[in-house]
Amino acid sequence: METIEVLVGRIGKPHGIRGDVTIDVRTDEPERRFARGAVFAVQPPKGSASTLRTLTVASTKWHQSVLLVRFEEIPDRNAAEAARGILLHATIAADETPEDPDEYYDHQLVGLAAYDVSGAGLGEVTGLVHGGAQDLLSVRTPDGRDALVPFVKALVPEVDLAARRVVIADRPGLVTPLPEDDS
Repeated sequence: METIEVLVGRIGKPHGIRGDVTIDVRTDEPERRFARGAVFAVQPPKGSASTLRTLTVASTKWHQSVLLVRFEEIPDRNAAEAARGILLHATIAADETPEDPDEYYDHQLVGLAAYDVSGAGLGEVTGLVHGGAQDLLSVRTPDGRDALVPFVKALVPEVDLAARRVVIADRPGLVTPLPEDDS
């Protein structure tokens, strides 16, 4: 079975003295990804002296809307401080989909053909930019421009993974350029 790695979080600051750490969650399914026994491939930040290659979830809990995780390989606050900034990657089946039918993994969207509501081609989805307010679809137009489209239902009313296409409610200046002003 083919698998891929997806980024699910980043280790933040230590919490307490027993090795718990805060997690900057990068998944819409934290309960699923951070289940007890889950194993992550780790990517230490540049300049880190960390020798960790994997981390295994020992326990999780929510504290004031912050996810706290204790990993088997992080025994105390000093080790937790040394792990700060590590990116956590989960290995999933390439054909796995999120539980919510209106959610998608980044790799599912990359390569989809983009069309406007009338069926005219707009280009190809090249990526997803995760923003604070909302995610943005990155679309490469046939003339080589890159456009960012807020990934909200009003502007992206249809995603059809089986047909490998996405429909964008385009308007001038979103994907297609603004008309030239000749005056």
